[in-house]
Amino acid sequence: MPQNIVPINAERHASKKIKESKGFDFASEFHIAYVTMHEFARAASIFPIVFLEDKQKDQFRPVVLMGLNAGENLFVDESGQWQASYVPAIIRRYPFALSPAGSDGRYVVCIDEGSPQVSDTEGSSLFDENGKPTQVIENVKRYLGELQQMDGLTNEFAEFLSANNMLTPLNMRVRDNDKVKNLTGCYVVNEERLNNLSDQKFLEIRAKNYLPPLYAHLISLAQTERLVKLQDDRIAAAESAVTAHTSKTKTSTKTDQIKTH
Repeated sequence: MPQNIVPINAERHASKKIKESKGFDFASEFHIAYVTMHEFARAASIFPIVFLEDKQKDQFRPVVLMGLNAGENLFVDESGQWQASYVPAIIRRYPFALSPAGSDGRYVVCIDEGSPQVSDTEGSSLFDENGKPTQVIENVKRYLGELQQMDGLTNEFAEFLSANNMLTPLNMRVRDNDKVKNLTGCYVVNEERLNNLSDQKFLEIRAKNYLPPLYAHLISLAQTERLVKLQDDRIAAAESAVTAHTSKTKTSTKTDQIKTH
């Protein structure tokens, strides 16, 4: 998780550089990731997309499930490499983020100073010798600005679903090791309610361009089976490694005994 998020400024970060990311170790414990509705089409073929309720803000937010247990990302392997064709934008933007700069709707670009990508010696500079932002910051500002716009549209999408009573608690049971686990705390679009909408409401959804993310979300739920398979593979690999280590240890012990005699 991000350790030390602070606003970027020329005085504090004059000598800071950004190294190219060589892995996703920082995301290895993320079992969920927020996505915008514009990502649904690409994410749906890999991750289940569900909605979580933010009771403090009284709103729902769409996320992808990347693991069946908290603290476990099944898409980051032991070497820190991402094992899927799509990486959610919120993870791709790391170590940068936007933070509100008051109540007037302005935002400031922030950076996680604890990230291994932040360096004093390697990478691309954030500021030039005159203290002016380099192209690195300009590119980050543009990218985060686009994400912020998509975030606003996604909030409107989720608010529409909630206001029209289209979300329902997820009722799904999956196999977790040798047990059966209930996925709780998630919400999904109620397909029956969607199919029973009035013609007028359906046309409103189409006019708002909500149909593609709606259907992508519903299709994505089948990817829960992928999570179960990935977890089974990870457990099998761990057990195989333990067995191999035990066998090697026994062989080594026998060899030592032979040498002793």
